[in-house]
Amino acid sequence: MKQIKRKRDAAALNSRLIRRPIQRMVWLFLLPTFAAFCIGFLYPFLQGVFLSFCKFKVISQWDWVWFGNYIKAFSDSSFLHAFWFTALFAFVSVLFINTLAFAVAYALTQGIKGSNLFRTVFFMPNLIGGIVLGYIWSMIFDGILVKYNTSVVLNSKFGFWGLIILICWQQVGYMMIIYIAGLQAVPEDMLEAARIDGATRWQTLWKVTIPNMMSSFTICIFLTLTNGFKLFDQNLALTAGRPFLQQADGSVIKTTEMLALNIYNSFYSSSGNNRGTAQAKAVLFFVLVAAIGLIQLRSTRKKEVQQ
Repeated sequence: MKQIKRKRDAAALNSRLIRRPIQRMVWLFLLPTFAAFCIGFLYPFLQGVFLSFCKFKVISQWDWVWFGNYIKAFSDSSFLHAFWFTALFAFVSVLFINTLAFAVAYALTQGIKGSNLFRTVFFMPNLIGGIVLGYIWSMIFDGILVKYNTSVVLNSKFGFWGLIILICWQQVGYMMIIYIAGLQAVPEDMLEAARIDGATRWQTLWKVTIPNMMSSFTICIFLTLTNGFKLFDQNLALTAGRPFLQQADGSVIKTTEMLALNIYNSFYSSSGNNRGTAQAKAVLFFVLVAAIGLIQLRSTRKKEVQQ
């Protein structure tokens, strides 16, 4: 017994001696990541928050204006229009993308022939860059709508639905992969128990499958919601905010301009006097997307089933 105890003590000591160098090495691996986070995100973000309280043309030359930029941002009719347009777009895109992605994923997990080929085909549009994707669909839509003497840049409704079709075509395949993983993770014994109890396929889907893959819904809804609010390159390539609407006060509303594009246009306007206001819009944009994302995560995680 004493020999066994000595061996155990020696093994525990060796384990502690091995663990200590590894614990020291953890900080060595974390340091480059933390440095990259500070240089690539934290410092630019804090500088952006500071500049949102300033009036500037060049970053090194600024005047403190306190909340003046935020007041201008809230009084900018184009910014308010872009917010509501983006909110509507995000809501519709989340609904369409997740419905289509789940339907495709469910169909491809039913043992149909060529399912792997279909998965590849549906996923491929996600590999195309947003700018290229926007120009491709711009040519497609213009070729279709030319028969009606209009285009996506001449009609705001066509522009809105054009963006919806574009983003669905790009993101459905990616969300499909996540839903397939969730469907394959549903416990087989629960599905078997439902079949034994006489549940129909529809009842099994709603009462067993969907509740057990709420974690997949949490991820997909979060990604599509934040991507809907952050959409920029597709918006720039497809419509660039057109058509434009002249207001009574002389200002111009870009009817299909989303929040990210509005901030970009404000910052790089010809006068260069709106950079502080654009920076304030960017801070508000960050707070908005972060708040909506956190609220969505908290609400959907409550519905997840612990397996």
